Amino acid sequence: MMQKFTLGWATRADYSEISDVMFKAVRTGRSRYTETQRAAWVPHRRSGEDWDARLDRQAVVLARNPSAVVGFMSIAPDGYIDFAYIRPTAQRTGLFRQMFDWIEKHSLTRGDQRMWTHASLMAQPAFAAMGFRVVEHQSVQIGGETFDRAEMEKLRSANAR
Repeated sequence: MMQKFTLGWATRADYSEISDVMFKAVRTGRSRYTETQRAAWVPHRRSGEDWDARLDRQAVVLARNPSAVVGFMSIAPDGYIDFAYIRPTAQRTGLFRQMFDWIEKHSLTRGDQRMWTHASLMAQPAFAAMGFRVVEHQSVQIGGETFDRAEMEKLRSANAR
């Protein structure tokens, strides 16, 4: 059942809460990765100038329920979806689709011809449902652990306006 969340663009004032969403999603949400892999991927809540600068370079949509930020998704100027995280309590509610629709509209307005991402094992089905296709399956090293993921893309159709 799709729930309705309030969506809006993030500002620096939201970055700490966004970091908490990412931490909770990776460390306590459903996962196909081991606990050791999850701890290597997100060892702590991100913060500081590097985190702020990375988010500042992107358009970041966030989703709120009445009490907290429950999800966020970001897109860089080249169409790269860098972040897509949802608190475990808001997963399987239709929130991924709502945030993606917001990001896709922004992307199309900018004239992006391609959206792409490096999707985790958990995110691949959600991106596939949005029309992304796997370009390449990859194994990457993060914090001494090996992670399987996929580079995925969605091309703008010639008929899109």
